[in-house]
Amino acid sequence: MASDQSPRQPAPQGSQVPAATRTLRVLRFLAGQPDPVPVDRIARACDLPRSTAYHLLGVMVEEGFVTHLPEEHLYGLGVAAFEVGSGYARQVPLQRIARRALAALVDRTGHNAHLAVLHGRDVLYVLEERAPGRAPLVTDVGVRLPAHLTASGRALLAGLSAAQVRATYPGPEGMVERTGLGPRTPAALRELLVQTRARGHATEDGEVSTGMASVAAAVRDHNDHPVAGVAVTYPVDEVERPAGVEALAAEVRRTADQLTRRLGGGRAR
Repeated sequence: MASDQSPRQPAPQGSQVPAATRTLRVLRFLAGQPDPVPVDRIARACDLPRSTAYHLLGVMVEEGFVTHLPEEHLYGLGVAAFEVGSGYARQVPLQRIARRALAALVDRTGHNAHLAVLHGRDVLYVLEERAPGRAPLVTDVGVRLPAHLTASGRALLAGLSAAQVRATYPGPEGMVERTGLGPRTPAALRELLVQTRARGHATEDGEVSTGMASVAAAVRDHNDHPVAGVAVTYPVDEVERPAGVEALAAEVRRTADQLTRRLGGGRAR
Protein backbone atom coordinates (compact mmCIF):
# COMPACT_ATOMS: atom_id res chain seq x y z
CA MET A 1 0.00 0.00 0.00
CA ALA A 2 1.41 3.36 -0.96
CA SER A 3 2.42 5.71 1.82
CA ASP A 4 0.68 9.07 2.19
CA GLN A 5 4.13 10.63 2.27
CA SER A 6 5.05 9.45 -1.22
CA PRO A 7 5.90 12.36 -3.51
CA ARG A 8 3.26 13.16 -6.06
CA GLN A 9 4.13 12.78 -9.69
CA PRO A 10 4.04 16.07 -11.60
CA ALA A 11 0.87 16.54 -13.61
CA PRO A 12 1.19 16.46 -17.40
CA GLN A 13 2.35 19.82 -18.63
CA GLY A 14 -0.44 20.17 -21.16
CA SER A 15 -3.16 19.89 -18.49
CA GLN A 16 -1.77 22.17 -15.79
CA VAL A 17 0.40 24.90 -17.23
CA PRO A 18 -2.28 26.52 -19.43
CA ALA A 19 -4.69 26.60 -16.48
CA ALA A 20 -2.05 28.22 -14.29
CA THR A 21 -1.24 30.73 -17.00
CA ARG A 22 -4.89 31.64 -17.45
CA THR A 23 -5.37 32.00 -13.70
CA LEU A 24 -2.42 34.34 -13.38
CA ARG A 25 -3.61 36.29 -16.40
CA VAL A 26 -6.98 36.85 -14.72
CA LEU A 27 -5.34 37.92 -11.46
CA ARG A 28 -3.06 40.35 -13.26
CA PHE A 29 -6.01 41.85 -15.13
CA LEU A 30 -8.11 42.26 -11.98
CA ALA A 31 -5.17 43.82 -10.17
CA GLY A 32 -5.00 46.54 -12.82
CA GLN A 33 -8.67 47.52 -12.57
CA PRO A 34 -9.88 50.37 -10.36
CA ASP A 35 -13.19 48.58 -9.65
CA PRO A 36 -14.74 45.09 -9.92
CA VAL A 37 -15.61 44.11 -13.50
CA PRO A 38 -18.10 41.76 -15.25
CA VAL A 39 -17.11 38.32 -16.47
CA ASP A 40 -17.48 39.25 -20.15
CA ARG A 41 -14.84 41.95 -19.80
CA ILE A 42 -12.50 39.53 -18.02
CA ALA A 43 -13.00 36.93 -20.74
CA ARG A 44 -12.24 39.43 -23.53
CA ALA A 45 -9.22 40.96 -21.81
CA CYS A 46 -7.71 37.57 -20.99
CA ASP A 47 -8.65 35.94 -24.31
CA LEU A 48 -10.71 33.22 -22.62
CA PRO A 49 -13.94 31.47 -23.56
CA ARG A 50 -16.75 32.70 -21.33
CA SER A 51 -17.26 29.24 -19.85
CA THR A 52 -13.56 28.95 -19.00
CA ALA A 53 -13.60 32.38 -17.38
CA TYR A 54 -16.58 31.36 -15.24
CA HIS A 55 -14.83 28.16 -14.19
CA LEU A 56 -11.57 29.88 -13.27
CA LEU A 57 -13.37 32.63 -11.38
CA GLY A 58 -15.42 30.07 -9.47
CA VAL A 59 -12.30 28.28 -8.28
CA MET A 60 -10.58 31.56 -7.43
CA VAL A 61 -13.62 32.69 -5.44
CA GLU A 62 -13.52 29.43 -3.46
CA GLU A 63 -9.82 29.96 -2.73
CA GLY A 64 -10.35 33.58 -1.72
CA PHE A 65 -8.32 35.17 -4.51
CA VAL A 66 -11.40 36.69 -6.15
CA THR A 67 -14.52 38.26 -4.67
CA HIS A 68 -17.88 37.86 -6.42
CA LEU A 69 -20.51 40.58 -6.10
CA PRO A 70 -23.60 38.61 -7.21
CA GLU A 71 -26.06 41.51 -7.06
CA GLU A 72 -23.95 43.48 -9.52
CA HIS A 73 -22.55 40.47 -11.45
CA LEU A 74 -19.01 41.76 -10.87
CA TYR A 75 -15.69 40.24 -9.85
CA GLY A 76 -12.76 41.82 -8.01
CA LEU A 77 -9.66 40.79 -6.08
CA GLY A 78 -10.22 38.82 -2.87
CA VAL A 79 -8.53 38.75 0.51
CA ALA A 80 -6.09 36.00 -0.48
CA ALA A 81 -4.74 38.19 -3.28
CA PHE A 82 -4.24 40.96 -0.74
CA GLU A 83 -2.33 38.54 1.48
CA VAL A 84 -0.02 37.69 -1.41
CA GLY A 85 0.56 41.40 -2.00
CA SER A 86 1.21 41.92 1.70
CA GLY A 87 3.73 39.09 1.63
CA TYR A 88 5.53 40.79 -1.24
CA ALA A 89 5.45 44.07 0.65
CA ARG A 90 7.08 42.35 3.63
CA GLN A 91 9.82 40.82 1.54
CA VAL A 92 10.21 43.70 -0.95
CA PRO A 93 13.31 42.26 -2.64
CA LEU A 94 13.82 45.14 -5.05
CA GLN A 95 13.18 47.75 -2.39
CA ARG A 96 15.55 46.03 0.03
CA ILE A 97 18.28 46.02 -2.57
CA ALA A 98 17.63 49.62 -3.60
CA ARG A 99 17.15 51.38 -0.25
CA ARG A 100 20.80 51.92 0.61
CA ALA A 101 21.72 52.91 -2.96
CA LEU A 102 18.84 55.40 -3.04
CA ALA A 103 19.90 56.90 0.28
CA ALA A 104 23.42 57.34 -1.07
CA LEU A 105 21.99 59.03 -4.17
CA VAL A 106 20.13 61.48 -1.95
CA ASP A 107 23.32 62.19 0.01
CA ARG A 108 25.25 62.90 -3.17
CA THR A 109 22.64 65.13 -4.81
CA GLY A 110 20.74 66.74 -1.93
CA HIS A 111 17.42 66.04 -3.66
CA ASN A 112 14.59 63.55 -3.12
CA ALA A 113 14.96 60.23 -4.91
CA HIS A 114 12.49 57.46 -5.64
CA LEU A 115 12.10 54.04 -7.23
CA ALA A 116 9.14 53.19 -9.46
CA VAL A 117 7.93 50.17 -11.42
CA LEU A 118 5.82 50.06 -14.56
CA HIS A 119 2.20 48.93 -14.23
CA GLY A 120 0.35 49.20 -17.52
CA ARG A 121 0.28 52.86 -18.49
CA ASP A 122 1.19 53.95 -14.97
CA VAL A 123 4.24 53.91 -12.77
CA LEU A 124 3.85 52.75 -9.18
CA TYR A 125 6.21 54.32 -6.67
CA VAL A 126 7.60 51.65 -4.36
CA LEU A 127 10.38 53.47 -2.53
CA GLU A 128 11.20 57.07 -1.66
CA GLU A 129 14.17 58.62 0.09
CA ARG A 130 13.67 62.22 1.16
CA ALA A 131 16.57 64.63 1.48
CA PRO A 132 16.80 66.52 4.79
CA GLY A 133 14.69 69.66 4.73
CA ARG A 134 12.97 68.77 1.48
CA ALA A 135 9.19 68.86 1.22
CA PRO A 136 7.31 65.65 0.40
CA LEU A 137 6.53 65.06 -3.28
CA VAL A 138 3.54 63.69 -5.13
CA THR A 139 5.67 60.59 -5.79
CA ASP A 140 5.02 59.04 -2.39
CA VAL A 141 5.12 55.25 -1.92
CA GLY A 142 1.97 53.64 -3.34
CA VAL A 143 1.13 56.54 -5.65
CA ARG A 144 0.47 55.88 -9.33
CA LEU A 145 1.17 58.43 -12.05
CA PRO A 146 0.88 58.30 -15.86
CA ALA A 147 4.08 56.70 -17.13
CA HIS A 148 4.33 58.92 -20.22
CA LEU A 149 4.54 62.05 -18.04
CA THR A 150 7.16 60.90 -15.53
CA ALA A 151 10.90 60.55 -15.93
CA SER A 152 10.80 57.10 -14.33
CA GLY A 153 8.06 55.96 -16.69
CA ARG A 154 9.88 57.26 -19.74
CA ALA A 155 13.09 55.53 -18.68
CA LEU A 156 11.18 52.24 -18.41
CA LEU A 157 9.19 52.69 -21.62
CA ALA A 158 12.39 53.51 -23.51
CA GLY A 159 13.66 50.05 -22.57
CA LEU A 160 10.69 48.27 -24.12
CA SER A 161 10.43 47.16 -27.72
CA ALA A 162 8.56 49.30 -30.25
CA ALA A 163 5.82 46.65 -30.39
CA GLN A 164 5.38 46.77 -26.61
CA VAL A 165 5.10 50.55 -26.64
CA ARG A 166 2.55 50.43 -29.47
CA ALA A 167 0.50 47.84 -27.59
CA THR A 168 0.54 49.98 -24.45
CA TYR A 169 -0.33 53.19 -26.30
CA PRO A 170 -2.35 52.22 -29.39
CA GLY A 171 -4.02 55.65 -29.51
CA PRO A 172 -4.19 58.99 -27.72
CA GLU A 173 -6.84 57.78 -25.29
CA GLY A 174 -5.40 57.54 -21.81
CA MET A 175 -2.58 59.99 -22.56
CA VAL A 176 -3.68 62.43 -19.90
CA GLU A 177 -1.91 65.59 -18.78
CA ARG A 178 -1.50 67.20 -15.36
CA THR A 179 -0.04 70.64 -16.03
CA GLY A 180 -0.82 71.14 -19.72
CA LEU A 181 2.55 69.72 -20.77
CA GLY A 182 3.70 66.37 -22.10
CA PRO A 183 3.11 64.17 -25.16
CA ARG A 184 -0.52 63.88 -26.26
CA THR A 185 -0.15 61.28 -29.04
CA PRO A 186 1.66 57.95 -29.38
CA ALA A 187 3.83 59.46 -32.13
CA ALA A 188 4.97 62.27 -29.83
CA LEU A 189 5.73 59.76 -27.09
CA ARG A 190 7.73 57.54 -29.46
CA GLU A 191 9.85 60.51 -30.52
CA LEU A 192 10.43 61.36 -26.85
CA LEU A 193 11.54 57.78 -26.18
CA VAL A 194 13.98 57.91 -29.10
CA GLN A 195 15.59 60.95 -27.46
CA THR A 196 15.61 59.18 -24.10
CA ARG A 197 17.45 56.16 -25.52
CA ALA A 198 19.99 58.41 -27.20
CA ARG A 199 20.71 60.27 -23.94
CA GLY A 200 20.77 57.21 -21.73
CA HIS A 201 18.41 58.82 -19.23
CA ALA A 202 14.92 60.31 -19.13
CA THR A 203 13.76 63.75 -18.06
CA GLU A 204 10.54 65.60 -17.34
CA ASP A 205 10.18 69.30 -16.62
CA GLY A 206 7.01 70.59 -14.98
CA GLU A 207 4.87 67.84 -16.50
CA VAL A 208 4.01 66.24 -13.15
CA SER A 209 4.24 69.24 -10.80
CA THR A 210 4.78 72.86 -11.82
CA GLY A 211 8.20 74.13 -10.78
CA MET A 212 9.63 70.63 -10.32
CA ALA A 213 11.65 68.47 -12.71
CA SER A 214 13.08 64.95 -12.65
CA VAL A 215 15.78 62.85 -14.24
CA ALA A 216 15.66 59.04 -14.27
CA ALA A 217 17.42 55.91 -15.51
CA ALA A 218 16.24 52.32 -15.81
CA VAL A 219 17.36 49.38 -13.69
CA ARG A 220 17.63 46.18 -15.76
CA ASP A 221 17.52 42.53 -14.80
CA HIS A 222 19.61 39.62 -16.08
CA ASN A 223 17.41 39.48 -19.20
CA ASP A 224 18.16 43.14 -19.95
CA HIS A 225 14.52 43.96 -19.20
CA PRO A 226 13.78 47.30 -17.48
CA VAL A 227 12.35 46.44 -14.06
CA ALA A 228 12.42 49.79 -12.25
CA GLY A 229 13.19 53.45 -12.70
CA VAL A 230 15.48 55.41 -10.38
CA ALA A 231 14.81 59.13 -10.35
CA VAL A 232 15.79 62.35 -8.64
CA THR A 233 13.28 65.20 -8.45
CA TYR A 234 14.45 68.78 -7.94
CA PRO A 235 13.12 72.37 -7.96
CA VAL A 236 13.85 73.81 -11.39
CA ASP A 237 15.15 77.09 -9.96
CA GLU A 238 17.86 75.33 -7.92
CA VAL A 239 19.67 73.48 -10.69
CA GLU A 240 21.77 75.14 -13.38
CA ARG A 241 21.06 74.08 -16.94
CA PRO A 242 22.38 72.16 -18.70
CA ALA A 243 25.43 71.41 -16.54
CA GLY A 244 23.52 70.83 -13.29
CA VAL A 245 21.00 68.55 -14.93
CA GLU A 246 23.76 66.53 -16.59
CA ALA A 247 25.49 66.15 -13.22
CA LEU A 248 22.28 64.84 -11.65
CA ALA A 249 21.77 62.50 -14.60
CA ALA A 250 25.25 61.06 -14.11
CA GLU A 251 24.48 60.31 -10.45
CA VAL A 252 21.16 58.70 -11.34
CA ARG A 253 22.77 56.54 -14.02
CA ARG A 254 25.46 55.54 -11.53
CA THR A 255 22.78 54.33 -9.10
CA ALA A 256 20.85 52.53 -11.83
CA ASP A 257 24.07 50.81 -12.95
CA GLN A 258 24.74 49.70 -9.38
CA LEU A 259 21.28 48.19 -8.96
CA THR A 260 21.41 46.59 -12.41
CA ARG A 261 24.60 44.78 -11.43
CA ARG A 262 22.99 43.68 -8.15
CA LEU A 263 20.21 42.07 -10.19
CA GLY A 264 22.70 40.29 -12.43
CA GLY A 265 22.25 42.63 -15.38
CA GLY A 266 24.76 44.52 -17.47
CA ARG A 267 25.20 48.24 -17.69
CA ALA A 268 22.06 50.36 -17.40
CA ARG A 269 21.38 52.15 -20.66
